[in-house]
Amino acid sequence: MRSIARGLGLGSAAMALTALTALAWPGTAGAAPAGTQSLYAPSALVLSVTAGPDADTGTVMRAVTLVCAPRPGGTHPNPAAACRELRAAGSQLDPLAAPAADAVCTREWDPMTVTADGVWQGRRLNYTYTFANPCGLRNTAGALFGF
Repeated sequence: MRSIARGLGLGSAAMALTALTALAWPGTAGAAPAGTQSLYAPSALVLSVTAGPDADTGTVMRAVTLVCAPRPGGTHPNPAAACRELRAAGSQLDPLAAPAADAVCTREWDPMTVTADGVWQGRRLNYTYTFANPCGLRNTAGALFGF
């Protein structure tokens, strides 16, 4: 029964990511008719946390969606704060992933990688940051990767 529930959960996540991609990808279903302009540039991201030093080969532990226009939403636990941080940072996400100044972590190597992939203010965004261990991830200064 657990494998069926897990399969349904993964299937639901895949359908949500497909729908998000369809909304964010230019020229797909849901696009505005020719000759009209949207009031908002698309801003929709998939954020993930992967165990390991490489997001392509590691195990995805968690993933959320974040939509910032026209209003904050998605499955991120705090979309309003995450969108505020993104607007302030622009395309420079390293400060949002950096551990807080007062964070105290051991120096063990147990890498965790975060990714942000999608469209930010109408431009393609693909970001990856690897923490030395889960402590660094837990102690990030911002809300973007706090899920």
